[in-house]
Amino acid sequence: MKIYLHSHGSVLSGYDYFGKTRPRTVAVVLACNFFFAVLFLFAIPQQILADTFPKRIISMAPSITESLFAIGAGDRVVGRTDFCKWPKEACQRPNVGGMLNPSTETWLTLQPDLIIFLRTSNRLEAKARSLGLKTLTVEMDRIATIFKSWQLMGTVLGLETSVTKLETSIRREIDEVKSKTKGLRKIETLLLLGDSSDPGRDLFAVGRSTFLGELIELAGGKNILESPAASYPRISKEFILARSPEVIIEAGPKSNLTGDEYGRRMKEWKPFASIRAVQNKRIFFIGEDYAVIPGPRLHLILKKFAHALHPEIFPNKVPR
Repeated sequence: MKIYLHSHGSVLSGYDYFGKTRPRTVAVVLACNFFFAVLFLFAIPQQILADTFPKRIISMAPSITESLFAIGAGDRVVGRTDFCKWPKEACQRPNVGGMLNPSTETWLTLQPDLIIFLRTSNRLEAKARSLGLKTLTVEMDRIATIFKSWQLMGTVLGLETSVTKLETSIRREIDEVKSKTKGLRKIETLLLLGDSSDPGRDLFAVGRSTFLGELIELAGGKNILESPAASYPRISKEFILARSPEVIIEAGPKSNLTGDEYGRRMKEWKPFASIRAVQNKRIFFIGEDYAVIPGPRLHLILKKFAHALHPEIFPNKVPR
């Protein structure tokens, strides 16, 4: 972006009132001009750029919405999906529909100057661009890409300092858990998504090449899914029987169980008594709303995993 500075009023020329040039005066004037020019170059561009930063943003994923609020851009969010539930202020923003089938009419009605998509939503992003809307795509499938996406949003929105503070805070939380689990034996773990109550159907597991898989490793676990290429593979109960994990963690909204539901779910696992996690009653259900969202609350997921895997380190906060 080119910035043009225009001066107003008289211009210092380095000449005295008698029309004679004084070398020392010229040097002083040039130095002053340079000093004030530097001030303008640092001050004016920021003001100009502030007018170009997006002010009406539609978020097309919960992880994006949570990240925008966490970096201080919540007041710019004018639209969100019906899956965006946190923070509470986000629920007060207009709903544009689902992540897979949003209302494009609502997009246009809200008059956004930026819509932010996950990179996996390339079809929707193309639709938004065809409507003349500005878009930004981010990736949040790994911990590193989450941080990079925050940095990208910070640059686009002029919030680099806020992003730095957020990233520093999250890394500190991660390092704290890593320091406590360092040197401990890795616990063979199976992480499941969703409802495992039906013994006859296949289940979706979490692979190593995901942010949740990374969190399991950071929490002191060893994912029993060895293939790095599989992100969320479908597995059978026979596979679980063969691998016999020490701990089974089920995460997601359907794992938010009442006392009676927890009892019924545990009974569903009783026929598989040869699995070590069943034998030792180390099956945990994490149903918090952030349990599978790759956003600014990922350190809370990490702590839940660590509490389940190493109760000797975190004795008071083991999830159900």
